[in-house]
Amino acid sequence: MKYSELERLLKKAGCYDTGDQMAGHPLWHSPITDREFMMSNHGSEEVASGTLNKILKQAGLK
Repeated sequence: MKYSELERLLKKAGCYDTGDQMAGHPLWHSPITDREFMMSNHGSEEVASGTLNKILKQAGLK
């Protein structure tokens, strides 16, 4: 899955970019878990499987 596809999936689930950054990565908020998590802004690059799983768990989608 590419970062752009992951971003679409997260937005569909109600997650949004908070506008803040941590270590150069955008922070997103999940209304499902009520937590903030780090995303990345690499656009068309593939998301590493471990990173993908971590983001999906933090967003409450897995």
